[in-house]
Amino acid sequence: MSIKVAITGIGNCASALVQGIEFYKNVKTSEEVPGLMHAYFGDYHIRDIEFVAAFDVNRQKIGKDLSKAIYTGPNNCAKFADVPRTGVKVQAGPVMDGAAPHMMDSFYVAEDHQPVDVVEVLREAEADVLVNLLPVGSAQATRAYAEAVLEAGCGFVNCIPEFIASDPVWAKRFKDEDLPVAGDDIKSQLGATVLHRAVVELFHARGLHVDSTYQLNIGGNTDFENMKYEDRLISKRISKTEAVKTLVPYDMPTRIGPSDYVPFMGDHKVAFIRVDAHGFGNLPVELDMKLKVNDSPNSAGIIIDVIRGVKIARDRGVGGPLESISAYAFKHPPRQVEDHTARAWVEGFIEGKSSR
Repeated sequence: MSIKVAITGIGNCASALVQGIEFYKNVKTSEEVPGLMHAYFGDYHIRDIEFVAAFDVNRQKIGKDLSKAIYTGPNNCAKFADVPRTGVKVQAGPVMDGAAPHMMDSFYVAEDHQPVDVVEVLREAEADVLVNLLPVGSAQATRAYAEAVLEAGCGFVNCIPEFIASDPVWAKRFKDEDLPVAGDDIKSQLGATVLHRAVVELFHARGLHVDSTYQLNIGGNTDFENMKYEDRLISKRISKTEAVKTLVPYDMPTRIGPSDYVPFMGDHKVAFIRVDAHGFGNLPVELDMKLKVNDSPNSAGIIIDVIRGVKIARDRGVGGPLESISAYAFKHPPRQVEDHTARAWVEGFIEGKSSR
């Protein structure tokens, strides 16, 4: 019993995802796996995930086995597993806005780039799920892959801040086709947004009034290079900001989002979080935090859980947005709730107590 997965965007996050499945393929049911809810998610173990198709626009990756492409530049994700040959060659996906003008050289996009028929590839591979890991700002390309998924009959995991699962129009289309969709904009295991949410929720729960807050992120991978231009960040800022602001019942001045690209940081990300509040007697409370993580592996485990959740939905014939796993694993889900509530929803979904 396997989950046949196609993936688009063979960058750092894809590298961490493929390595992680290899790294934990022999983990036992009773073992704790950092970054995953369970070794078995319903009936599916980590090793049940099988890659059957891969798409990218980088001419240095196209034609390579997935096991080699994940280590090909400009990828700089930490290597923590030796991945054997998969037999899956990276194929040319559509470029559209998936490569910003300032990223054409960094992504090694050929002038004569010719994309394959994504629908045909997905059908031939009998893919259960397509995981979207395109660069931030890939509005047209993400929707092109979503269209391909609907035509090919796959589930869709949207890991970037383009609104598909959380958009009522797209949500209805997936529901009408009885195809599950999860998204949008993946949360890390312990990333800046998760930490920021936890702190703001704590302040509110303890009766403090948050006056203002910001989150400034810097990093050195191509994700940050891509986000140097503000026009690529519109949906990203909305996604990250709403993930925090929705936790309190009042408006507060908030600034959240990528701040700078620092090439020598590699795949490390540093987040600076500030919360200003007042408590009893209107006296001030100030909090400053710094978080440093390996950026790409920080979200790979979450994606593994989401893939398995989407497969369970397919097995059960559930179409449309998966509210439970989306609320737990994404910054901009169809329905925002506190993280502990979302986790309880997912456990109920696994047990079959809720349909989505």
